[in-house]
Amino acid sequence: MSEKEKNNANQQDMNHILKARYDKLKELQDAQADPFLITKAEQTHHSTEIKENFFALENQQVVIAGRVMAKRVMGKAGFLHVQDRDGKIQVYVSRESLGEEEYKAYKRLDIGDIVEVSGFVFKTQTGEISIHGEKILLLSKSLYPLPEKFHGLQDTDTRYRQRYVDLIMNEDSRDVFMKRSQILREIRNFLAGRDFLEVETPMLVENAGGAAARPFETHYNALNEDVKLRISLELYLKRLIIGGMERVYEIGRVFRNEGIDTRHNPEFTLMELYQAYTDYDGMMELTESMFRYLAEKVCGTLHISYQGTPIDLESPFRRLTMTDAIKEYAGIDFDKIQTLEEARALAKEKEIAYEEHHGIGDIENLFFEEYCEEKLIQPTFIMDHPLSISPLTKKKPSDPTKVERFELFIYGREMANAYSELNDPIDQRERFKAQDALADAGDEEANHTDEDFLHAMEIGMPPTGGIGYGIDRLVMLLTDSASIRDVLLFPTMKSLDKKDEGNRASKGNGNGICDQVATVPEKIDFSNVKIEPLFEEQVDFETFSKSDFRAVKVKDCFAVPKSKKLLQFTLDDGTGTDRTILSGIHDFYEPEELIGKTLIAITNLPPRAMMGVESCGMLLSAINQKKDSDEEELHLLMVDDHIPAGAKLY
Repeated sequence: MSEKEKNNANQQDMNHILKARYDKLKELQDAQADPFLITKAEQTHHSTEIKENFFALENQQVVIAGRVMAKRVMGKAGFLHVQDRDGKIQVYVSRESLGEEEYKAYKRLDIGDIVEVSGFVFKTQTGEISIHGEKILLLSKSLYPLPEKFHGLQDTDTRYRQRYVDLIMNEDSRDVFMKRSQILREIRNFLAGRDFLEVETPMLVENAGGAAARPFETHYNALNEDVKLRISLELYLKRLIIGGMERVYEIGRVFRNEGIDTRHNPEFTLMELYQAYTDYDGMMELTESMFRYLAEKVCGTLHISYQGTPIDLESPFRRLTMTDAIKEYAGIDFDKIQTLEEARALAKEKEIAYEEHHGIGDIENLFFEEYCEEKLIQPTFIMDHPLSISPLTKKKPSDPTKVERFELFIYGREMANAYSELNDPIDQRERFKAQDALADAGDEEANHTDEDFLHAMEIGMPPTGGIGYGIDRLVMLLTDSASIRDVLLFPTMKSLDKKDEGNRASKGNGNGICDQVATVPEKIDFSNVKIEPLFEEQVDFETFSKSDFRAVKVKDCFAVPKSKKLLQFTLDDGTGTDRTILSGIHDFYEPEELIGKTLIAITNLPPRAMMGVESCGMLLSAINQKKDSDEEELHLLMVDDHIPAGAKLY
């Protein structure tokens, strides 16, 4: 059977299932038993509560509510597995205990239906804690079937888009989000124990400051003003410190108009806290204590594992200056770099790409990102950053070219960013001016002068320590989740074309049932497609035959930091060893829409260094000129996913 015939057969099966379920609903409605008219359930217990308290509840009456995940009918008796918030529990039913009519209704239940079960707690002959059902009430009819029970919902794209199905089918996913809620609760408990006050500050702001990031912009109709979505919580929380609140924190959404990959989502949860009369050393102590507290509460141990790597949260966190880290991992001493020309020459020698507006401090930070970050596996505080990349931080009295700042790294990832906060309004104004100049030079991530914040500082701000934590990355660490999308209930996803949504047809049969698959192909104009210059001129057959064209699967893809065009791909090329290829296509694709795709690459080209990364090959694409325009479009060559990684093209 061809692939097309299989798809048609599968669709016919699905249509049959859908029709049968809609018919069952119609029968219930005709019999005045419409489940959708029921407004509540008399739920008294949850599954875990019953199992954990069996001896107290044995032979006691209970009422549970949940979704039917399995059903077995064995003549005059049968079993259900009902899943509620906590997990699954078995329900034994019999015609004798339910009665003739209710037993018939039980037999017509479908997997996915939501029911209320009344009965008493007992243990079966095999020792399984169960409920002996005496009444089953259908609360909600499932009209669309769940994924096949043995494999669950495995497709990652569908899991993220249809999180509701993911939560039903995948216990691990439910556990992650239960733990996320627990982590947030325990953070609040920890900070309450240190006398911090939780507050809320504006999301729509005139000046999006406090971080180096590009904001989203929107418009207030009532005020007829353009505003931005906040990129940080910092400047308003500092106003509260100035107002005398002394210890404040906020857990809230922030929005950064940047790339999407396994560690970045445009909207994410940030926690910032500020404490008067302390400094960045005080923030280090608080951070170590809080991470240990959370690990004990959530994981039950200070020795956790992340992606197969042991992480020790019990030992004192290592402390290392940024300059010393670069010395250790790159053998370069930036304290000896005196001029911008020296820094640029060194960057060119080491193939570190920088931008025209970058100063010595920016280039030092680029060296740290290139040579050090991924080496910092165990908890490490990287301290004393260059002044030029820290516009809101107090200078070190012993070295005014550095600031009292640290970042916490675990598993090569930044987990926190903290300062001894700048409280000198004169110094702050000068630093804002420098940031304005960077913005005028084209730096979209530069801060801008905030006059109201400067006025608040002129009122007087006490010495203060402040810190920001990426909550999503913290949840990733404590739940051993590989991607940020695994810890966000509804991660940002590229919208599906209407023709692709759920592969459902646009035409129904009047009952809301899909009659056919939408098969109208997307019309693409290829009239202006050009051959890449690489293949423009005649190539002799012998040369061409030496090129290794092969199918590759995209395992991961993310935007290269500090580059506006480059995407970095991790590819399965069939060899068993991951292949890295960089491609300047960020203008045409977001990373998340390419993960899982099958592309075509030339894999035997010599490695080429790009942004300090060895790019081993080239992804093939087609470029066309838009009609009546000077603009070009680029289309990666994508092939059917059934083609295995490593398959060669001839």
